[in-house]
Amino acid sequence: MCAVPKANDPDNESVDRAALRLMLNYVEAECLRIGATEAARHAALAAAMMPPPVPPAPLPLPRRSRMH
Repeated sequence: MCAVPKANDPDNESVDRAALRLMLNYVEAECLRIGATEAARHAALAAAMMPPPVPPAPLPLPRRSRMH
């Protein structure tokens, strides 16, 4: 059985934001290509208003075993 990632997982949010930012950049470029400068400006503003990427959580340090 495959595991379904949690919706509020920071890694998923980071990937989702990166994908959305990439799509907005593509929309901006395509709008500029067809001459829709106002629409391109709106796509660029939407990309600029997105919150910054979520930094990855630090990895836990390995536990040291106790030797008696």
